Amino acid sequence: MTNEEEYKADFPSEIIYEGKVQVLVPRLSAYGVVPSDYAPSKAPVFYNPVMEFNRDLTVLAFKTYQHLVDREISICEPLTSQGIRGIRFASEINQVRTVLLSDINKHAYDLAAYNIKLNNLEDKIRIEYKDANCVLSCNASPKKRFDIIDIDPFGTPIPYLDSSFRALKNKGLLSATATDLAPLCGVHSKACLRKYGGKPLRTEYCHELAVRLLAGCMASIAAQHDIGMRVVFSHSSDHYIRVYAQIGYGCQKADESLKKTGYIMHCFSCMHREIAHYPFSNFVCPECGGKMDHAGPLWTGSLNDSDFISQMMIENRNTAFRNSVKITKLLNLIDNEVSAPVTYFVIDKLSQKLNLPAPSNHAFLAALKKAGFVAVPTHFNPRGIKTGAPALAMQKELIKLVSAEK
Repeated sequence: MTNEEEYKADFPSEIIYEGKVQVLVPRLSAYGVVPSDYAPSKAPVFYNPVMEFNRDLTVLAFKTYQHLVDREISICEPLTSQGIRGIRFASEINQVRTVLLSDINKHAYDLAAYNIKLNNLEDKIRIEYKDANCVLSCNASPKKRFDIIDIDPFGTPIPYLDSSFRALKNKGLLSATATDLAPLCGVHSKACLRKYGGKPLRTEYCHELAVRLLAGCMASIAAQHDIGMRVVFSHSSDHYIRVYAQIGYGCQKADESLKKTGYIMHCFSCMHREIAHYPFSNFVCPECGGKMDHAGPLWTGSLNDSDFISQMMIENRNTAFRNSVKITKLLNLIDNEVSAPVTYFVIDKLSQKLNLPAPSNHAFLAALKKAGFVAVPTHFNPRGIKTGAPALAMQKELIKLVSAEK
């Protein structure tokens, strides 16, 4: 009996091709939506074609991790839906010994099981019809733990982080996606404090704060289990953020991680910002004397590792993805900002504050560098600049540049 005869979807579906695999997924057009406005609740199984970019980057990151550890690895994806992520991991990453998938949605479980057979990966992939946290907790004993755990939910990853850290091997890799950017970017600050344990701010660099709030929460949860972590790759793309962290067992490593958490103080008067270890309520801006607000606690350490990014770039050059050009652009931007200062300025926001026309990125970057400051573009915002220049110095350089261009 063929796979087609064994399984018949009771909802509109179609075969799609992505990476090296083919999978049966819900036909979104039947639900009256297009990929850009896809609503998960409208289909019986979650599938978002826009997230192919996310999946491509994840494959590259996991390839990089496998290359660095140079041995067989095991992967767990406990929120698998139709199975496309885990199937791609098993098919496209070298020396994957086993992949464990699970989903509590029966439609998703049946569809993922079919897709595993469709790609002839039954020898590498095991799937369970079970709650994500239950799967992770059942594999938390030393001999069952995973090298990589991939948490890619619709919404917040927070409910799955505690069990994920317990189910990771020493030096394992945890990747987590957050799509609930409204709380993380300060639109719903109380929700952010409840979920992530940190206070957000509605600033022009809120997407970087979102990544740092997620990473800081991850570090805090890991430390509860005497686990330290370092962020090796992170990015903000489209409607979500993503953090990849490699862990290390030991209370000293946990303490070192916590030293990389703190607060970002921000002055809404002059746009000055700086890192602080404590959120002083009466903190006065050293630039203009105004009262400063704070975001955090959050991750204040590096958001990317240069060696990890370099290997990802190599893996991308050796892989033919539909998104390869877009990936190259993203990784180049991230590679340039690895050692750049925390937070970024948005040229249009700065120009608006001074009631001046906004110069081009190239011109303003050149002006800042000529003035002796570090200045690089950022992937967080196409008009964003990471720089060591003080806020008032940036305003001065902008005024000079606009005056010279008149």
